[in-house]
Parts: sequence; structure tokens; C-alpha cells
Amino acid sequence: MDKCHLSRRLFAQGLFATSLSPVLSASPSTKGGFKYILSSSMYGTTPLKEILPEVAKIQARHIDIWPRVHGNQREQVEEMGREHFRELLEKHRVKLGVVTRYDLGPFKLQDEMRFAREFGARLLVTGARGPKGLAGAELKAAVKVLAEQMKLHVAAAEEHQVTIGIENHGNGLIETPDSIRWLAEFTPSSGLGIALAPYHLPQDSSVIARLIRDLGDRMAMFYAWQHGKGASKKLPKAEELEQMPGRGPLDFAPIVAALKQTAYSGFTSIFMHPVPRGIPILDSTEAVTAEINRARVYLGSRG
Repeated sequence: MDKCHLSRRLFAQGLFATSLSPVLSASPSTKGGFKYILSSSMYGTTPLKEILPEVAKIQARHIDIWPRVHGNQREQVEEMGREHFRELLEKHRVKLGVVTRYDLGPFKLQDEMRFAREFGARLLVTGARGPKGLAGAELKAAVKVLAEQMKLHVAAAEEHQVTIGIENHGNGLIETPDSIRWLAEFTPSSGLGIALAPYHLPQDSSVIARLIRDLGDRMAMFYAWQHGKGASKKLPKAEELEQMPGRGPLDFAPIVAALKQTAYSGFTSIFMHPVPRGIPILDSTEAVTAEINRARVYLGSRG
């Protein structure tokens, strides 16, 4: 599909930015102060050589690389060779900021810690599986067990000067606001932080804002991502895109205020999941970048 036809079709659906130039000139530092990072999974399995030039276009300097199933850029690095990857980063003036490895979980990250350090990244994002459906004292006890199990891995992260960022994921142990708070409380270390995903939280801005304030400097990553109509089944593109800031019903103003109040200085990824996983969120690299920029301008307006 050619870009002109794509632009006309998306414009007709209200999905495409009306003009790219005003979006690209808007700086996030003027309102909100976000330190943006570009998550490679937003582009599906698009080659890194095509994604890296997009980083600067969203006013970012860092890339967050994902493996299969959501992307395959981590595998691309090994296929092209690490020196070639380093050359690509230097060519486009991009730094590796985050390595996302949900597939490995928190107990198999040692090799990735070394890879992250090799390229100057300081954050590895993953999830933490465990008993589901717990509440109250049972949930707190289970989170404490997880924290104990992670001690050696958190110590290894400290040694490598990286942080393991645990994302709150639906239908898992670290899902509810309380479980997130307890994990941070039971692991008082720079080797562990929270990668906060509002998508998996109650869609109440005040609840999310309070959690951000409670976490303070324990937040290692923030996903500008809401639930909208979800990402578990195929929907019309306009409904799928309601996960993006400014499209679904979640008001990010209280959330942005909480991030500013806590002087949050970690990465912010404008994010969503497509259905099926592993495809770009829109039909072209240009359209994906434009949609991220539309959301970026929205976030800037909420500060």
C-alpha cells in the first residue's frame, strides 16, 4: 500500500495526524518533561535499520528493544552481529535504553544484564509470574516470597549496575496496586523497580496517580498506555487504538501531575498492543510514528 493511499484512509478514519510538521516540532520538554523512549514492538518485526531513524522523530534518544512474540528486534541484534548493531546506533545517534524480556522472567536475566551493560542500557523489563487471584494477607505473603526469591537476581543487577523493572501484568501476581506497593517495599534496592502499565490497572486516574506518588523513585518505567477496549481480541483499528493516550477515556492529566510531583525522571514509552501480536500498530512506519507523536502532543497538553 502506498503512503498517500494509507494517509487518505487513516485520515478518513480520524486516525492519522492532520499535519506531521507541527507534531514533529513540538518538544515534550515544554510541557510535561517526559524522557521518551521508543519501544520497538510498536513497529512489529520491522527491521531495526528502519526503526532507529524514527527515534529522533518522537523527540527521543533511546530505543527499547523487544524479542518475539511482540517484535523480533532483540533477535535481529544477534542476527546482524553486535558490532553492526552498535554501528547502527551510532549512525542514528540512538542509545539502547531498555531491553524488554518478558520471555525470560526475572530469574533468567543474567546474560541480558551483560548485554545491557555492553551497550550502556540500565533497565531490563520483565514480568513476574505467580499465584493468581490472591488478595489481602495471602497476596502480601506471596509477594514477600517472590521478593525473597529475587534477592540473588537483584544483587546481580546491582553488580551489573542495571535495574530489573517488573511490569504489573494482568492475571498475575504483581497486578494490583497493593501488590505493586508491596514488591517495592519488600525489595528496597536500586536493582529492582516498577515498570508501571496503567493498562493493567483500574482505569481511574486518581488511583493511578496515587500509586505513582506512593512509588516515588521506585518507578523505573512508565507506559503511557490505557486499557480502552483492550488488546485481547481483534477490533476495528479505531477501537484498538483507544489504548493510546488521547483516544480512550482515561484522562492523563492527574497522572501527568503525579509524575511531575514525584519528579519522575525515568523513561516514558507511548505504548499499546496490536492484535495479533508482532505486527505494527498501523500499516506503515510513517503512520506508527505519526500516531506516537499525536499521543505525545496530547500528553504535553495534559501538563
